[in-house]
Amino acid sequence: MRGKPAPKRTILPDARYNSTQVAKFINYIMQRGKKTVATSILYDAFDFIQEQKGEAGYDVWLKAMKNVSPSLEVKARRVGGANYQVPIEVRPERRFTLATRWILEAARARKGKPMAMKLAEELMAAAENTGDAVKKREDVQRMAESNRAFAHFA
Repeated sequence: MRGKPAPKRTILPDARYNSTQVAKFINYIMQRGKKTVATSILYDAFDFIQEQKGEAGYDVWLKAMKNVSPSLEVKARRVGGANYQVPIEVRPERRFTLATRWILEAARARKGKPMAMKLAEELMAAAENTGDAVKKREDVQRMAESNRAFAHFA
């Protein structure tokens, strides 16, 4: 590896909830540098959840993130000419990244509605342990579980 690793940048918390994780989630939503659009999408989704469920959108989001975050994943390892899928534990930063990515992929895959509503529906589904993002997490966990025999290669 040449040079030195890039410094870890600190991220400023968002305005409404004073949370760095919400700010990071907004950054993942953002496309083409349009942060105000991404912020309004997330806050509108939280408001929609508040209207639909009567619960705070932020609390539903936290529950959804917890439900979608994987604890195990598989990593390809080459040992003696053969590739093995070795289950490894997921670091907390990667857990957040994967959960965010899966929720946004599932929300963007829904068709025919504004992004704020699609995101709100996916977050509500994930909070109830249903939806495409939770299915993705279960698939990853199942893969890691079925390859438990190769854990000694980790």
